[in-house]
Amino acid sequence: MASKKFDIQAFPGFKPITLLCLIVLYAPLVIVTVYSFNASASLTNWEGISLRWYADVFSGPESEKFKIAARNSFIIAIIAATTSTAIATLAATAMVRGGAFKLRTVSFGLISMPLMVPEIVTAVATLIFFNAIGFDRGLLTILLAHIAFCIPFAYLPIQARMQGIEDTYEQAALDLYATKRQAFTKILMPLMMPGIISGFLLAFIVSLDDFIITNFVKGAGVETLPTAIFGSVKQGIKPNIMAISTMLLGVSVVMVTLSYLVSKSDKTK
Repeated sequence: MASKKFDIQAFPGFKPITLLCLIVLYAPLVIVTVYSFNASASLTNWEGISLRWYADVFSGPESEKFKIAARNSFIIAIIAATTSTAIATLAATAMVRGGAFKLRTVSFGLISMPLMVPEIVTAVATLIFFNAIGFDRGLLTILLAHIAFCIPFAYLPIQARMQGIEDTYEQAALDLYATKRQAFTKILMPLMMPGIISGFLLAFIVSLDDFIITNFVKGAGVETLPTAIFGSVKQGIKPNIMAISTMLLGVSVVMVTLSYLVSKSDKTK
């Protein structure tokens, strides 16, 4: 007897629940984006479309603070994503191509642990660790914390990509007298590149958007874009904050789109 095709949409209440989830997730983002173009300084009155708050971000009273915070965020995100992607690539190579070895399961658990542990716990533990070793908090502590936190985010797409590559390519290269290093750099690495790029983009956006860990390990007077936004919001929500949030949301959308296009283009080959 042929089994019936499973259709989740046939469950009662599926569409209303889906619609409710979409509204809860995306309605606040739409509201923030729309009101960032509001000409009024009021958050309740609409007076027409204007770019005055985007101009205020770059030339207003708080512009210098946000420029420094944005520069810190992008520098940290680029370095953290690059370093964590390199470490994740080496880890994925060892886990997928390294064969069976002791503590293999434990190693995978350690790599994946930041994904399972609540971020607030990771933030507190990182802060205690830096204080215990007498490490002065600042940009370097943020960078080190972000590298450690971003490794599993970069690791998962790289590992998934490597698992989809048969080792026959490397074996063929070795049979043709290539060294193991040549087989890795000239055969495996180009095939892994879509996963590496996706891992880098994911690690970059996670680092750029992180607030909790950054807020715990940053030093006095050191700000990234999320912590600078939080500091301004504590004094009251201003329209320029909505403009900054919209631009940050735009960067996130671009990164996710690039990651999708990279994976899609690889599948079409």
